Order: sequence, then C-alpha cells, then structure tokens
Amino acid sequence: MKVAIVNYGMGNLHSVLHSVQAANQLQQKPAEIILTAEPDEVYAADKIIFPGQGAMPDCMSALLQSGLAEALTDGLRRKPFFGICVGAQLLFEFSEEGDTAGLGWFQGTVLRFQSTSGADGRPLKIPHMGWNRVHQTQNHPLFAGVAQNEWFYFVHSYYLLPHDSSIVMGKADYGNDFACIVGRDNVFATQFHTEKSHMAGLQLLGNFLRWDGTL
Repeated sequence: MKVAIVNYGMGNLHSVLHSVQAANQLQQKPAEIILTAEPDEVYAADKIIFPGQGAMPDCMSALLQSGLAEALTDGLRRKPFFGICVGAQLLFEFSEEGDTAGLGWFQGTVLRFQSTSGADGRPLKIPHMGWNRVHQTQNHPLFAGVAQNEWFYFVHSYYLLPHDSSIVMGKADYGNDFACIVGRDNVFATQFHTEKSHMAGLQLLGNFLRWDGTL
C-alpha cells in the first residue's frame, strides 16, 4: 500500500511526514509513505494525505499551477483521503480569505473568526491557537481509540461552515461551537493539526493507515 502526502509547497510537511512515519511504524503491515509534488504519484497512490498551512489563495494557486488539483479530485472520488488544516479548508467551495474558490468537494464556506464573536461578549484572540477539546458528533472508524473530548492542537484564523450538517464529525468551542472535523464516505478532514497533537494525533493517523475508506 502506498500513501501519498501531497507537497504543493504549503504546509508543515516534514512534521506531517515524521508523524505519519511514526504512526506507520506501529502498524502490523506498514505502508510505503511518500512525500510528493508529482500528480502522477498522487494518481497512483492508494491513499492520500493532504496537509496545508498558509494563506488559502496561495495554496489554491499552487494546486492549480502544479496540476495537483485534478489529482486530488480524482482521489476524493475513490480513495481514503485525509485533509489537515488548510487541506480541510480547501475542500470547500469558497473561503473569505482572499475571496478564494476551493476544490468544492463539500458545499459550504470558510469564514474568519470575528474578534467579537464570543458567546460571553468578550473579544477572541485571532488566530485561535493552542490546545482545544474536540467533541465527536458521529461515530467514525478513525475515532477508534480516541477519547471523547480529546485535546488537539489548533492554529487558524478561519473556520469551516458546511451547508450540510451531516458531514460534521466533530466540533470544538472557540467563542461558539464550530465544525473542526468533516467527512463523508472515503473523505475525512480536520481543522486541527494531527502532527502537533501528540498521541491523539498519532492515533488518528494510525487509524487512517488502517482504514479502507468505508464507514
């Protein structure tokens, strides 16, 4: 089995690679892990991990210029697929960050946190940075061994707002509840950084390496 970590020049790629390799070492049948910027290698992979970090307009531009956007869309249709941080945001139709169109796999938008959006009326610090609890809202194979309300590490100024609430797999609270895990069929994506989330992040990645893409 070959797992492609997509390198489009945006993201904490070496940290993601090291985390996936660490999770892979714990598997009974380790996979071949590659970090690639080549669309052909993404097409040929059995599973795809799509990380991201940085400005959404730059990320989307890099995907389109490299030919990786088409390879990712192919993977979204038929392979186990894991999006991380901006890699989750890019799956939506539109982001307020630079008024950017995404890949449009999920209907919905990516909105900026408002500094006055706290439920208690107090201003929020933006970006949302640090550890936060994640409440699982649905059962999913990738949650095996992950405690309810587990802590994960976030760094983001924009959040996911799906049109269809049925794709929301997990929520966190920053002033108000927001979707921080989305998924449907073979696709699973997190707003938080699995590679910075210690053992809980490794558990999610290990579950993905074992996952066949079915629910």
